[in-house]
Amino acid sequence: MNQNIKKSTIAGVAGTAATGASIASTTAAVAGGSAATIMSATAGTTGAVFAATAGTAGTAGGAAIASGMASVGSVVGGGMAAGAVLTAAAPVAAVGALAYGIFRLFDD
Repeated sequence: MNQNIKKSTIAGVAGTAATGASIASTTAAVAGGSAATIMSATAGTTGAVFAATAGTAGTAGGAAIASGMASVGSVVGGGMAAGAVLTAAAPVAAVGALAYGIFRLFDD
């Protein structure tokens, strides 16, 4: 391995790969699915919690998660399925960005 590769670069690549994997697995789970399929595929995930806080139906229950996913999905011209993918990927991307930033601070 090249000794000139910085740890922040490795952290950035790992974070990008993890985000891509999260997007791929969530897309496979919700692609072409009904609202019930999307809810069952994402129930209990960090993305579902994030979606509930973005929802227009309060912050409790399936209605909040569904409306939150639809609200987030509408930002990119999609619906609930697009919102499920985005809310699943957001926490992974945030952790990757945080790791990159921390390593970047201490890289030589």
